[in-house]
Amino acid sequence: MNGSSTKRETGWPAAPRPQSARRIDVVADRIDSRDLFIGTREIIILHGADSYRLRLTAQNKLILTK
Repeated sequence: MNGSSTKRETGWPAAPRPQSARRIDVVADRIDSRDLFIGTREIIILHGADSYRLRLTAQNKLILTK
């Protein structure tokens, strides 16, 4: 069983490990959200032992949930 098929405490599947690393530039402590959402409308952010889901809505708003 690999990490992509297991579920975390949140009930969400574990984020798959990237096949290749992607570079996201941080300029003046800012990240452009377009760089985060390449090819997807949702990402999982790991913060310590917790997972957070960051979603891009149809109205182009961001929603962060634990």
